[in-house]
Amino acid sequence: MATAAVVSASKPSKTLVLYGANDLRLETREVFPPAGSEVQVAIRATGLCGSDLHYYKHGKNGEFVVREPLCLGHESSGVVTAIGSEVKNLQVGDRVALEVGLPCRKCARCRQGRYNICSDLNFRSSAKLFPHSDGTLMELTNHPAEMCHKLPDSLSFVGGALLEPLAVCVHAIRRSRPPTREMVEVASAAGEKTAALVFGAGAIGLLLASALATAEAFTSIVVVDIDAGRLEVAKSLNLGIKTTLIPSNPPPSAEASHLEQVSHALQNAQALASLLKETHGVPHGFSRVFDCTGAPSCVQTGIYASIAGGALVLLGMGTPIQTLPIGAASLREVDLIGVFRYDGFDYPTAISLIASGKLREVEERVVTHRLKLTGEGEGQRAFALAGQGVDENGKSVVKVVVEG
Repeated sequence: MATAAVVSASKPSKTLVLYGANDLRLETREVFPPAGSEVQVAIRATGLCGSDLHYYKHGKNGEFVVREPLCLGHESSGVVTAIGSEVKNLQVGDRVALEVGLPCRKCARCRQGRYNICSDLNFRSSAKLFPHSDGTLMELTNHPAEMCHKLPDSLSFVGGALLEPLAVCVHAIRRSRPPTREMVEVASAAGEKTAALVFGAGAIGLLLASALATAEAFTSIVVVDIDAGRLEVAKSLNLGIKTTLIPSNPPPSAEASHLEQVSHALQNAQALASLLKETHGVPHGFSRVFDCTGAPSCVQTGIYASIAGGALVLLGMGTPIQTLPIGAASLREVDLIGVFRYDGFDYPTAISLIASGKLREVEERVVTHRLKLTGEGEGQRAFALAGQGVDENGKSVVKVVVEG
């Protein structure tokens, strides 16, 4: 049975706070005792992601502008240090991963289990709402107990911080409706392979490819990127992942009209799709294509690279308005599927996947840099590193984790 820890006063907590673009400050804030349904967690690891970097570099993420000091970070794990009077599922000392999207639990989407698209979702580390909801780059935080997931003993705190992006990948795979065993057998009998293609070898792309490699739905997993160093990381995961370095194409002339620029882009996309299909022995196309970049060229190529009746799954949050060959998708019934975070099914699945031992190499390979929250200038350096392709020693930067 859970035992409440007596917490009678506030506690100081070192907190990394963003005041504006490139303005991070380490300061001390007071953390009050947890409410009845909350637990207090000492944060041990927080991964930095693309949205954190947008806030850091620009003081905004898309339409969401930082209007008051904001603590970033949402890929977190830690240890429970105190519990509220109503908490029954956790106790002091439990190691947990925090799920930081807090839904209303009342709307139709929430009741359908799709709380990730709840219109009233409060996501920690986001400037969507005002006052803003602080993230987890702090020593101590209070969080709803129902949104804290116990970590298996085999998983480190850093591995626990990877659960949030892995849950995104689990959600994307589920949304893609991967081929069933029967569908794989039918395709095989017709001489076709059920291969998956992943654009982008960043943390999400590598975690996604790793999760795909553990499934039985695909005969091969292919990851493509413009960064050779990151593709080497993909190869080192020992999961049989295949890679291709995407060639760079010269841009159209500066004098080209908009129509000529679009034509140039789509021709390049078709050529790259043909190259990928030929290189990996799937002349009819890839069964599922996942874009983790948001780059128009990758989305365009993904449509052409997909098999008829396949799907292109959009994880990357890149250019918001794009020119796409919709005719090439609709005439071959290629589904375009959006992905936004994760819902109630995905965290438990992600935990089970890591606990299975199938992704043993992932934490070591994907988390390339670790820095301390309270180290002098370490927070600033963590964000600077996360925005670079390589560090000062030439090592590829994939995932940066800030440790408590």
